[in-house]
Amino acid sequence: MSEVLIVVVVLIAWAGVVALMLRGWRNRGRRQAQSLGAFPEPPADLPAPLVGPDTGLYVGSTIAPSWQDRVAVGDYGDRASAELSRYPQGILIARSGANPIWIPVGAITAIRTERGLAGKVMSADGVLVIRWVLPSGTEIDSGFRGDDKARYPSWVALDPTRPEREHSNSAEENGTEQ
Repeated sequence: MSEVLIVVVVLIAWAGVVALMLRGWRNRGRRQAQSLGAFPEPPADLPAPLVGPDTGLYVGSTIAPSWQDRVAVGDYGDRASAELSRYPQGILIARSGANPIWIPVGAITAIRTERGLAGKVMSADGVLVIRWVLPSGTEIDSGFRGDDKARYPSWVALDPTRPEREHSNSAEENGTEQ
């Protein structure tokens, strides 16, 4: 009889801990919804992608610069298999069973590779991270773990902060001004 009682007490304690975790996640989502605001919607008529679609896993989004402060608003914190595509207007993360994430080109502040994001840690340069600014002004990092890591350099080359890119833009501007 005492063994059954112990099992029942442990199960009740476990259920209580799970309930508290879910409550904390929902409360975090409510708090973040006020500061993050609305996420941009993808345009209805997108042309053929410039890069991609690349398949992989959407790791999640975090509030920059913390790689563990996970976004809990809606389903934006949920991991899902996804396709990553670059269009002239921005980047689309099309997630299976979840809302798509649209990152307008003007909102992108950096594209880089990292060892981890949102509690997911792997080998060096295992996650492609896109840092961007929401319409509310909050900067977030969205992570994608591609099935083919050899595709990462083509994504990192799109980083608007890369010196080579700034240099090539300056050269183009100088060439057109003469």
